[in-house]
Amino acid sequence: MGQVRQVGWMGRVGQVGWMGRVLAAALMIAAAACSPKPPDERDYTSKIAAARAAKDADFSAGDDPIPRAKHAEFLPLAYFSIDPGYSVPGTIKPIDDKTVYEMPTSTGANRKMRRVGSLEFTLKGQPLKLTAFNELGTDPGSLFVAFGDLTNATETYAAGRFMDLNRNTTGIYEVDFNRAYIPYCYYNPTYECPLPPPENRLKIPVRAGERVKTAEAGSSK
Repeated sequence: MGQVRQVGWMGRVGQVGWMGRVLAAALMIAAAACSPKPPDERDYTSKIAAARAAKDADFSAGDDPIPRAKHAEFLPLAYFSIDPGYSVPGTIKPIDDKTVYEMPTSTGANRKMRRVGSLEFTLKGQPLKLTAFNELGTDPGSLFVAFGDLTNATETYAAGRFMDLNRNTTGIYEVDFNRAYIPYCYYNPTYECPLPPPENRLKIPVRAGERVKTAEAGSSK
């Protein structure tokens, strides 16, 4: 069987007359009423939990990417506990570099990628960045982030994990490590999975998202 390819958040009122003060107060109240509400942590947690359950159901229904003979070994998938603190806003600073990057893969072959930009964000008080890529020949609106961290080979897959983003016109992105997932080649060697580049190897543990089943501490299925 051949390899299957995977790639993949009014200024100060001055000295005005009575009517001016009333108008300013009304505008401030309206602005506050129209401001976006802070995210509901319970709603966020339920959405992530529902997405995980749906993924389990999808994987359980067939033999791809996890062969039926390995369902008992890998399903349900294992995850770290859902932590809203691992979902943070980020910005992409475009990289004006048209050089094709030959990204290594799990099979030893290379995948042709282009660096789209530097995804910059603050996680647990620490400023970090990851390079976002787009694979040649794929949807240019799809951004692929392969990353490693200090949980690799102990709590998560040794080669790293993935995140997918959709390019937008605002330049602001939700960097949600609760949605980070393990490459399919961990479950099925017929998959060819890209390996994170050196610049995407974080020097911190990221205990969010999908993990391997042998790591039980601090986890939640």
